[in-house]
Amino acid sequence: MEALNIGRSKVYELLRSGQIKSIKMKGYRIPKRAVIDFILKRTEMNLECYRDLAD
Repeated sequence: MEALNIGRSKVYELLRSGQIKSIKMKGYRIPKRAVIDFILKRTEMNLECYRDLAD
């Protein structure tokens, strides 16, 4: 939640949808790499949208 600056509900939504990978052991454990991958995917999607607008 802190790394992405989002609330608990949004985190659970992202976990359920599979957008962020996690390990479930007495609650969810989200590896740092999973957060980085999520951010990079979102950044790539945003860049593609801007490229489409420029064309």
